Amino acid sequence: MYQGQTNFSQVMDFLPHKKFRQCVDRYGGNYRVRSFTCYDQFLCLAFAQLTYRESLRDIVCCLRAMRERLYHMGIRGKVSRSTLADANEARDWRIYSDFAQILIDEARRLYIDEDFGLELKETVYALDSSTIDLCLSVFPWARFRKTKGAVKLHTLLDLRGDIPTFIWITDGKVHDVNVLDHLIPEPGAIYVMDRAYVDFQRLFQLHQSSAVFVTRSKTNTGLRRIYSHRIDKSTGVRFDQTVSLTGYYSKRDYPEKLRRIKYFDAEKGRSFIFLTNQFTLPAITIAEQYRYRWRVEIFFKWIKQHLRIKSFYGTSENAVKTQIWIAVSAYVMVAIMKKRLKIDLTFYTILQILSITLFEKKPILQALTVDNYRNEIATGPIQLNLFEC
Repeated sequence: MYQGQTNFSQVMDFLPHKKFRQCVDRYGGNYRVRSFTCYDQFLCLAFAQLTYRESLRDIVCCLRAMRERLYHMGIRGKVSRSTLADANEARDWRIYSDFAQILIDEARRLYIDEDFGLELKETVYALDSSTIDLCLSVFPWARFRKTKGAVKLHTLLDLRGDIPTFIWITDGKVHDVNVLDHLIPEPGAIYVMDRAYVDFQRLFQLHQSSAVFVTRSKTNTGLRRIYSHRIDKSTGVRFDQTVSLTGYYSKRDYPEKLRRIKYFDAEKGRSFIFLTNQFTLPAITIAEQYRYRWRVEIFFKWIKQHLRIKSFYGTSENAVKTQIWIAVSAYVMVAIMKKRLKIDLTFYTILQILSITLFEKKPILQALTVDNYRNEIATGPIQLNLFEC
């Protein structure tokens, strides 16, 4: 029988512990801390994400039930509700933000050759945001509506592996387009976004950084056709034009030419008009790039369903951001483990298996590669006899 590490410890072995300590030291996370360190806090909240714990009381109850195994899981400090709550309030959320970025960089290297449906050498990003509703009386710092609070996750998703490469957490009142001021454009990369990000001054900054953008055109955007390119209408493309802006302010903000493409989606029965600064790729490829933008929406839906980011363990801004960043770390950590161990299971299946096997002691690869999930079929009657002769 395997007598080594618990499955939880084996999962945590994929973390770069030295780099985590560097993040803690950068912000003085363990300053004057006697027992419950930042790593203990990270392990407790990562455990909560992997096992779907709903509250601090829920976390502490489950961990105390396995008190004799906590040391072997890496949790050295005493776990209590008040200690964990104080850590969420006081420990700088940037510790876990920086560490999540380290994990993201590692995951992107592993998924750099992943196929996402289009044969492109360039990196393709999908940019979007998602709103998490909150109670304004409980989270007064998260302003959104007059009687409603919310936080917004602005996310840049690398479509190779569906890895979130950039996340900006704000209150709900911050407009989506403001995230472009915080992005560092990657030359040659393709940024796919919807109409909420149409700001020609910011788009021109992407253009000057040698980045490519693909977005939908607004109905009131003034454009003048300069030249029409040949198209194949059997692909769904209705026109492919080189255009220039006609509005005074828009032309001042974006003085260069743009490419306008109209595409008819036969499945949905809808027409889409795209704007891009990419003039060499076929028009249908531009349209297909925008089609793959839906994957960032699937990403938001997935993490809201399978990670604990809709109900929070604390009410302060620091506690909320800490929980979100550790949730992102857990997601990326599973992605790294999946790739390194070459596990042919979906993220959902991996999380479901881990949620009920974290305290078991068996090789993690064995726990995640068992393929005989079918029940045995009995050949005879399975009804119990009430009266035996």
